[in-house]
Amino acid sequence: MPKLMSSLLVGSLSSLSVMTPAFADAALFLAYPPEVHQTTSDRIFLIGTANPDQPVLVNGEPIVDRSESGHFAPTVPLSIGANTLTLTQGEASVTVQVTRVAATPTIPPGSIFLLDSITPQVDIAKPTGEQVCFQAIALPDIAISVAWGGTETLLAPMTEAVALPPNSAVLTAQNAPVPIAATPYIGCTVVPSTGQLGRPTYTLERTVQSLPPNTPSDPVLTNPLTSRDALAVVEAPGAIERLPDRPFKTAIVTAAAGVARTGPSTSYSRITPLPQGTRAQVTAMEGDWLRLEYGGWIRASETDVIDAQAPPQSIIRSVTSRQVPGWTEVRFPLQTPVPITIDQTTETLTLTLHNTTPQTDTIYLAADPVIKRLDWTPVLPDKAQYRFQLKPNQQWGYKTRYEGTTLVLSLRHPPVLANNSLAGSVILIDPGHGSENDLGARGPNGYPEKDVNLVVSKLLQEALVARGARVVMTREGDDDLFPRDRVDIIHAEEPTLALSIHYNALPDAGDALNTAGIGMFWYNAQAHSLAQFLHDDLVTRLNRPSYGVYWNNLALTRPTVTPSVLLELGFMINPYEFEWITDPDSQQQLADALADAVVTWMQQATEP
Repeated sequence: MPKLMSSLLVGSLSSLSVMTPAFADAALFLAYPPEVHQTTSDRIFLIGTANPDQPVLVNGEPIVDRSESGHFAPTVPLSIGANTLTLTQGEASVTVQVTRVAATPTIPPGSIFLLDSITPQVDIAKPTGEQVCFQAIALPDIAISVAWGGTETLLAPMTEAVALPPNSAVLTAQNAPVPIAATPYIGCTVVPSTGQLGRPTYTLERTVQSLPPNTPSDPVLTNPLTSRDALAVVEAPGAIERLPDRPFKTAIVTAAAGVARTGPSTSYSRITPLPQGTRAQVTAMEGDWLRLEYGGWIRASETDVIDAQAPPQSIIRSVTSRQVPGWTEVRFPLQTPVPITIDQTTETLTLTLHNTTPQTDTIYLAADPVIKRLDWTPVLPDKAQYRFQLKPNQQWGYKTRYEGTTLVLSLRHPPVLANNSLAGSVILIDPGHGSENDLGARGPNGYPEKDVNLVVSKLLQEALVARGARVVMTREGDDDLFPRDRVDIIHAEEPTLALSIHYNALPDAGDALNTAGIGMFWYNAQAHSLAQFLHDDLVTRLNRPSYGVYWNNLALTRPTVTPSVLLELGFMINPYEFEWITDPDSQQQLADALADAVVTWMQQATEP
């Protein structure tokens, strides 16, 4: 599907972390939404608290469900446009203004198209013969043509097009495609080998039918004349240029781990990071993004681009391995550092070397605590694929780097633990959020997630230390830490496990009153078993609801050097669960149960 369709639906998933840090200091307190709020949702929940002995009204209607402490979280419907919501209890009142805007693109009154829908929005360079598509969103029954490269391309309306909700919609089970209010148009051509290129020019017209002169009195007997009524002529913001055939543009990755994606923006999925030093031919440019010859995209700012007389390519022959403390290093000597991708399953890790022609006849792997067997296969014409069959114990992580032109893939050894304890392990605990600028979610009385994260993390730290682990904390107070800072600590410490402690909230369309429970988020294969076990054990041991186990592309789940899991231990916005979340005895019970679950999983995962 054209990329336009993947980005049409822009949901307003308002963060609950933007509130002021005030706690409830009055009988009636509203923690969410703020006084002025905008959303695309057709409903919104009201998170707050009030005197439990008196009724609370929303626009005159009583809130029925409230916790013993008086907390509430009703959901109210929203109309398109401005919605005034007034909560009252006795003489106290709180009023918020919530504006609901359309979830899919709409044409403003008096306009016939959306200017920012016309492509390209940024400068593009592609090679001769590659497909170029033009897209726009306009009223139905508009004729749109694009003049570019000496040709005219007609755009066709996509009459049955739908938009996809944002990824987060799966968290509320609302990820079905939705109809599009406006009409997308698309048409494609190719980059010509000659001629002047530049910015495409869009012409929008409406078909006008009229009767010819001297029309008889019975118009049914006549053939109407068809003409075009020109409505608008506009240039696209970005130009499309021809990528030169020679010299070859070569990108050299300068970042420690270049972020590679499936397309030219951060809305596209991440793929295997590219080690520093990786070289690849640039086959297209779009804004600040480069498409590399193997298909992945990377920001130009993470590379140096040079001219070369030939694209980077390599052969590969022998492969060897060696053991260093805690790791097995598998070494792939190459002629140039090529792009890589890694795929994992529970039992395998597969490395693909791109732009590489295999001449491999000999591989030597010494007896190893991780690798059972290494198989390889050519993927003609220009890839070599190496599949590691792993021993039945749990995968514990990997990392990659280039030493000159040799790729080093390091596979982590399992920890050696004392019987029935965590002695010999290092557990990293990341208390999520952590300053007045990063509160996280807020409970009905304004209590911020950052505080309960830290309380439970410190209790967990004590419990893990008592069971023999060495514990590393990413913060022990109100610290301003970006996700990147926390990930850097994981990479520096290389802990046995990494646990990021959080409590949950929902997008506006969620059901705050009826959504509760423990959830786990994982990304790399070595973390799946841990996430599933911790979830199942806590739900059973504590008799808590299950929110589920999710694969999720989060900064704190992405580190590859260790099993890394982000825990959502309950919903701050649920009035009833919030009382459990903030109960000191329940917090201690949760920390002990989580520590016991870690011990059990670690013992099982390190069994011979």
